[in-house]
Amino acid sequence: MNREERQLRESIIAKCRWMNASGLNQGTSGNISARYKDRMLITPSATPYDSMKPEMIASMPLDGEYGSWDGPLKPSTEWRFHLDIMRGRPDVGGVVHTHSTYATVLAIARKSIPACHYMMAAFGGTDIRCAGYARFGTAELSELALEALEGRNGCLLANHGMIAVGANLDKAMWLAVELETIAKQYYLSLALGQPHILGDAEIAETAQGFSTYGLQEPKAKAAKSAKTPEKPASKTRAAAVGRRPEKKHSSAR
Repeated sequence: MNREERQLRESIIAKCRWMNASGLNQGTSGNISARYKDRMLITPSATPYDSMKPEMIASMPLDGEYGSWDGPLKPSTEWRFHLDIMRGRPDVGGVVHTHSTYATVLAIARKSIPACHYMMAAFGGTDIRCAGYARFGTAELSELALEALEGRNGCLLANHGMIAVGANLDKAMWLAVELETIAKQYYLSLALGQPHILGDAEIAETAQGFSTYGLQEPKAKAAKSAKTPEKPASKTRAAAVGRRPEKKHSSAR
């Protein structure tokens, strides 16, 4: 594997460890995948994240023999919906699946999440749908997930958990955190009574503003390399210590 692929594999592992440490997932129940050229890299099945190495990440072709894989360990049991999402959504470069608490609570109740918060616009519509139930790892679950993700960047899986997708791994993880946050906010607002739901026009207005909001791509290196005029050394030194430069006094008294 080349340096670029190794770094992506290391990023997958780092994000797996982070989502467990942050409480976004528990044990080995979640899984993460990322697009790498014409292949999908995905976490292996039943492998603790703390002991996972880059070489253990399974590699699956996006085209060719469906379900084939390379690596020392089998891919996650949820490889089907990861692969089907990647194959059907060229815009997706990263997929995060977790059993986060509040998203899973709503999924157990089989409740979709309405536009209770303006951040719903980040998911591409006015709600986060809850897919129907099917056993984990099945083709049926994959079909249900794809249907719930139509025009969306996230969904709930009935009695199971949630999925978040993004243009890359960083954005997919960012949206996974947002989905769990919205799920928690919606759950708690239900405890107070009837939440006020934003209208379609309000969500559309928010979506327009998202071009300059949220996780953004870094600026081009060329822009960063532009030099600004340097300040005189005396002024720069004075600013560093938080006082004005001392005035020179004549030796005459």
